[in-house]
Amino acid sequence: MGNLAKTNQEWKKKLSAEKYHIMREKGTEQPFSGQYTDFDERGVYVCGSCGNELFESDNKFKSECGWPSFDDILSSDAVNIVTDSSFNMKRNEVVCSNCDGHLGHVFPDGPKETTGLRYCINSVSLDFKPKNN
Repeated sequence: MGNLAKTNQEWKKKLSAEKYHIMREKGTEQPFSGQYTDFDERGVYVCGSCGNELFESDNKFKSECGWPSFDDILSSDAVNIVTDSSFNMKRNEVVCSNCDGHLGHVFPDGPKETTGLRYCINSVSLDFKPKNN
């Protein structure tokens, strides 16, 4: 469990209904609907629940899967990977290492010239901090 433990009631007060559903109940936003799917500003993507820094914009790529995709995490301790056996599938869920918020899933079909990974992340699970030039 992450460092930022809150009760469900505390999370419900802090998060919008949509953000609560996705981040605490492991929901998924509709493909191609998220604000960061086609977003290409330079900066850092942070956890939408707690602000933990997760992904650099330099690691974002167009995967055409319908959700923001990254080929690497910002640091080795930014996220945790948890086995997800829902819907009769075996997937690797990506959760924030600080608050355990559901972010999305990671798949081994990313760019081969980098990590080979595709972190497929819900826009709702993210906030963005622009890079100061």
